[in-house]
Amino acid sequence: MYKPEKSSVERKRPPPVKVLSCQLRSAQNQGAAGSGDSWLIRPGKGRTLPVSLVWMQGTVMRAQLDQNTVLLMDETGTFSVQGVNNIPKGKPCLSQGKYVMVMGVIQAASPEPVIRAVKMADLSEHAALHRRMWKVEVEELQQVLG
Repeated sequence: MYKPEKSSVERKRPPPVKVLSCQLRSAQNQGAAGSGDSWLIRPGKGRTLPVSLVWMQGTVMRAQLDQNTVLLMDETGTFSVQGVNNIPKGKPCLSQGKYVMVMGVIQAASPEPVIRAVKMADLSEHAALHRRMWKVEVEELQQVLG
């Protein structure tokens, strides 16, 4: 089976880091604007964690498919996701009220976080469980990484 070769940027990119929108809102960009590389978040006092690819979860507040974007809200605020029309199997996730996960590359941090989607999945079937566990999962992963 043919597998296309990954570019050097894709091979070097670390796995996604679970983050909350409030953490992205205060992130500092350490790389070229819009590149998605070298962002620093502060998961705790005196600690920083480099991120580029993020894993976020939230409720669809507004889908603007003509603009290729969706607005999501997690328990700490809203964030925008671009490139949603390019995600295989992503369209069923884009109805208002759905609880979804999105992996993507950071495009901007403030005033509102913006990420470019790489993957999306509908978590609505067990949304109550996913919502309850999300903040704990984020904190736990960031402790392990930091």
